[in-house]
Amino acid sequence: MTIDSTVMSALKQGNALKVISGLNNFDRDRVAAVVKAAAKGGATFVDIAADAALVQMVKQLIHLPVCVSAVVPEQFVVAVEAGADLIEIGNFDSFYAQGRLFEAAEVLALTQATRQLLPTVPLSVTVPHILPLDQQVDLAEALVQAGATMIQTEGGTSSQPTHSGTLGLLEKAVPTLAAAYEISRVVSVPVLCASGLSNVTAPLAIAAGASGIGVGSAINQLTSEVEMIAAVRSLVDALATVQRSVSFA
Repeated sequence: MTIDSTVMSALKQGNALKVISGLNNFDRDRVAAVVKAAAKGGATFVDIAADAALVQMVKQLIHLPVCVSAVVPEQFVVAVEAGADLIEIGNFDSFYAQGRLFEAAEVLALTQATRQLLPTVPLSVTVPHILPLDQQVDLAEALVQAGATMIQTEGGTSSQPTHSGTLGLLEKAVPTLAAAYEISRVVSVPVLCASGLSNVTAPLAIAAGASGIGVGSAINQLTSEVEMIAAVRSLVDALATVQRSVSFA
């Protein structure tokens, strides 16, 4: 399998938007609301928990490619059988609040185990922000060698903005932007910048070298469909202001 053509086209143009409902979000109503808003707002693809029933539901609701996230490789198998188009080791944010951290060796081992189970399915892997930046770069290179077809950065949970408004949004995005900048310069696969981004900082992610962004809480924490659609559209519009054309090996 190769990355869906619509997703790859958006990545090459630097305007891919992945809307994340949450790795540990199994609330069917909430997931349905998020993915429908993503589709109506113009997102490129969605990212949901690696659950067969959720995949089947989302496939009936929308026509966007579906990525599933997990940290247990075996969960990907049933999700792919249910129709998932891409898989993601990561979206670790929900685990940090529980005190669980992901070190480089574990992420690499998860990647290798996943590739043994699913050698050809498009695979995105998140590089943990808890690692020093140079170690994030080293891990990203190792992940690509292990079969990752996309790298995702994070960092929103580690940033502690001291200002409100636009300045606070910039501060919030600094860790993931820095990771995207450094990693995109050493790997030959698309880099998706995620965690802590907004319509203010989305263009900066692309300028830093990312091929797209992943956004979760900025959308899924909203309470109405109208608000969620508006949030997705604002991100799509922001990405449209700074597109770039790239080639991936």
